[in-house]
Amino acid sequence: MYEDKLAALGLTLPEAAAPSFNYVPVTVHRGVAYVSGQLPKVDGAVRVFGKVGAEVDLETAQQEARVCILQGLACLKAAIGSLDRVERILKINGYVASAPGFNAQPKVLDAASDLLGAVFGAAGRHARAAVGVAELPRNTAVEIEMTVAVREEEAAGS
Repeated sequence: MYEDKLAALGLTLPEAAAPSFNYVPVTVHRGVAYVSGQLPKVDGAVRVFGKVGAEVDLETAQQEARVCILQGLACLKAAIGSLDRVERILKINGYVASAPGFNAQPKVLDAASDLLGAVFGAAGRHARAAVGVAELPRNTAVEIEMTVAVREEEAAGS
């Protein structure tokens, strides 16, 4: 169902990124999935570098936020087996590498929120934080983490 919505939007999930450091991409505990911060990787590589409001414009940062969400959903699917187990997106935390004076972090994150709403409908509406930071890993412009309520798997034959 949700992957069909992605396809209808002309989007496909990338291959779930493997961590480069000492963490797991997703931890699931008591029906809640915690998706680690995702960088905007395309074909396994970051392609946009710098600070939003200097080297990176708002529209590019918004596109990078969408890529972060797709990467996060790919990691989530790998961890839980199917996006159809998503009950609700609870919260996203977005970090935007910001040039001095740039204060439109919420506009950057709106692109991520809009995508989640388009895919999950009302279940994609979420709480969030949009934070400007001095630096992000690999000099990327955006990083997003998610907290997701997950339905229990149905027993075989149910």
